[in-house]
Formats: sequence, structure tokens, C-alpha cells
Amino acid sequence: MTTLITRVKSKLFIHASKKSMHALDGAYASLLRGRSNDFEDLRRYEHGDEVRDIDWRATARLGTLLVKRTRAIRAHTVLFVVDTGRAMGALAGDERSKRELAVLAVGALGMLTLRHDDDFSVVFGDAARVRRLPPKRSEGALEHALRAIDGAIRDADAASARERLLDFVARTIARRMIVVVVTDEAPVTAETERLLRRLRTQHDLVWLTLRDADPIRSRAGRDGRRDVDSGWRVPDFLHGDPAIATELAAERAAADARRAEVLTALEISHAELASQDDAVPALLRILSRRAHVGA
Repeated sequence: MTTLITRVKSKLFIHASKKSMHALDGAYASLLRGRSNDFEDLRRYEHGDEVRDIDWRATARLGTLLVKRTRAIRAHTVLFVVDTGRAMGALAGDERSKRELAVLAVGALGMLTLRHDDDFSVVFGDAARVRRLPPKRSEGALEHALRAIDGAIRDADAASARERLLDFVARTIARRMIVVVVTDEAPVTAETERLLRRLRTQHDLVWLTLRDADPIRSRAGRDGRRDVDSGWRVPDFLHGDPAIATELAAERAAADARRAEVLTALEISHAELASQDDAVPALLRILSRRAHVGA
């Protein structure tokens, strides 16, 4: 049986074959603001390296562009906060389960965490229960974490409760961590904003929004659409209705704008993941943006 981590690696390293593995590592390093490093050695410049890492003296002496490679002297802990309520069992923008997209997002960043000898931990849950996995640093532990997330979403009976997860982190985790929130398109409320303001003072936050599939199609499908929370089935006559499509698009745009406004104001890095094919590039883009704003 194919492991979840094997599926994640296939997505991660297929992208790496197009862009060098070092570019992935460099993007991950930008996640770790304020990381302490010691000089280790020199290597040839590769596409994606930061200009500030070039050793100009060595370059002039040897006649080839060289960058300094460093060794971290302070480990970090990346805390994944994952909504595993019923809403995460719905379809993502690519018509595949958001559950699979959540596993890919956590797995890809988890693999980069392990490559840099950092710890990871996971908080996940719904309106009925919140669970935390202790910090670990191995592929076996990451596989266990991915299976826990996958199973929790598969078996979810309770509604999603994003604010409950954020409150749990605010109350129980004092040591500074890099907190990666993996959630869906549920509107950002005043309570969400209050909790984020509190967490922002203690942790470095990254917010990943998993995009929902369009609730109506251009034309009705054999199975139609069904809301995962209420079980309500979208009537066939609504599919393909341009007026309904326009109204729903306006509502989504307003929710997107509100979320972006809040996260930007709080200086929280954020990205939207719509499909499994685009997830890894989207993650690298958000990490690269962090690097260019003084990571």
C-alpha cells in the first residue's frame, strides 16, 4: 500500500526536478525568520539562491559564482494547525477532496521541515474534540501525523471549529513556534481576528486557505452537489444559472477580500491552495514572498 508520505514526495520532488532541490530548501529557509546559522562551506551558485548569500571574495578569487552554505545552530518547531471538521471533507477547487489537499500541504512543508532537522507538531480537531501530536523529527512520525489528519477528516461527524483550534494554541502553547494554519474558505469573523491578534504576538503565523469547489456547475452532473454540513442537495435547475453564478462569485470575492485584508494588516503570510497540481508551487511562492520582505 502506498504511504501518504510517498504521495507527497512524488508531488514535491516532481516540482524539484524542474527547479533544483536547493531552491526548495532555500524557500523553506525563508520560513525561519531570525534563524541563527554558522558558516559551513561554499558551493556553486544555483538558480533560486539569494544574492545576499553570494561570497563575493571567494567568487573573485576562484572566478566562479559561489554562495555560502550555512548550518543551523538553533532548531525550530513548525506547528501545523489543521481543521479536520466536516467541511474539510468537501471538494476542493480541482474537484478532489480537500482532505487530500490538506495532507499534501502539511506533508510538503513537513518534508522540508525534516530536511532542515527541525521538529514539527500537529494540532487538529473539530467542534467535538481537539488533539495535539507531540513534536517529532522523523518520516515515520510525519506519516503517522498525515494518517491522523486523513483519518480525522474521513471520520468527521462534528462541524469545523477553526476558532476553537486557534484558542487551543493560544491557551496551551507558550514557546514560540512557526504556526501553519490549514483551513477552508469559512469567513474570517471578528473572533477569528481577535485570536489571530493574540497569536501574532507569540508566534510566527502562516495561513493556508483550501479553496472550495464551485457550488454550482456549468451544467448539472449526475450526482449534483451536496452540502457536507447540512446534507442539502443543490437543485439541478440552479446549475448553469448565470445570475446565481454571478451572485456566488461576488460573495466569494467579498470573503476573499476580507480575509486578505485581515491577514495582511496583521502581517500574516497567506496563500490559497485550489488544486493538488498547483499546491507545491503555491507553497513555494508564499515562502519566496517571505524571503523578499526581510525574512
